[in-house]
Amino acid sequence: MLEINTQVIVYIVLAFAISCAVSYFISPLVMKFANLVGAVDVPKDERRMHKKPLTRLGGLSIFLGFMAAVFIFNDISLQVAGILIGSVIIVVLGILDDIYRLKAWMKLIVQIIAALIPVFCDVVIRIFSNPLYIFGIGGPYLDLGIWAYPITVIWIIVITNSVNLIDGLDGLAVGVSSIASISMLIIAVVLPTPHVALLMAALAGGCMGFMPYNRNPAKMFMGDTGALFLGYILATTSIMGLFKLYAIISFAVPFLVLGLPIFDTVSAVLRRLSKGKSPMSPDRSHVHHKLIDMGFSHKQSVAILYLMSAVLGITAVVLTTAGEIKAIILLASVLFASAIAIGLVIVGRRNGGDSGDEQ
Repeated sequence: MLEINTQVIVYIVLAFAISCAVSYFISPLVMKFANLVGAVDVPKDERRMHKKPLTRLGGLSIFLGFMAAVFIFNDISLQVAGILIGSVIIVVLGILDDIYRLKAWMKLIVQIIAALIPVFCDVVIRIFSNPLYIFGIGGPYLDLGIWAYPITVIWIIVITNSVNLIDGLDGLAVGVSSIASISMLIIAVVLPTPHVALLMAALAGGCMGFMPYNRNPAKMFMGDTGALFLGYILATTSIMGLFKLYAIISFAVPFLVLGLPIFDTVSAVLRRLSKGKSPMSPDRSHVHHKLIDMGFSHKQSVAILYLMSAVLGITAVVLTTAGEIKAIILLASVLFASAIAIGLVIVGRRNGGDSGDEQ
């Protein structure tokens, strides 16, 4: 395996830059293609926050930028090949869904197939650090044995769809994915796992190149093409990187890096099941909807969720590099300060403060 040396650092920077450039400059062409094939999102219900039709398929720009950088700078090992092949299937699924709006069960079947491909290429969560070991229960690690395969498939499918669920405000999903990929990039450099670092640099670059077209007010949506692709790459790459940590507390690292989409997904499933609805049924109760309903503007809501993702990502980095005590202190301090700040804003608005101009 390569070490993180000067050459690898240069490759990481170049992978980010090339992915960013390709994503940015190809986006106008993707927008024309989306209009040509009818991949247009028309606001038809209260869940949608935009007021006029906008093209989908923007995730294709991220995908092309990512692929360009990976093929130029990354070694295509068996594991990386499995991830790339699966990502192609996911992107094709996303394109078809953005154009034809496929049934949920159809998408799930294809996602299972896409998840199985990297699993067959040895992208598997085999060992998991035991969180109960700190209380003297069991050994330090859990060998998942035969359960490693279904657990890995479930992890990939859950994270793939979790990014799709938070894609409800302009720039939200692509920004949160950027923060998660940069957090994983830093951890990969520290470990070191250069192949993971290069994948995350390519993903972050693709996201940043698309951001000018997706930030509020958006010119184009990334659609299921982008949301499913981002979730899939984050899920599979986390198995190669974050789940390979062997500190006892390391079970928390992937859940911190991907904390916001995981939280929103779990709460959405529990909320829908408690109401007797299908876990796949859409609603308007996601965390970003809650912030809008609390009186925050579109941009303010996105900024708050960016901050939450950044805090969780930084905590994961500190946990990896400086230990669990410092990470817990950092997370608790920032969350406490953030809660006070948000509480003061809410109280101020209830007392007649300005809620901001939503755009």
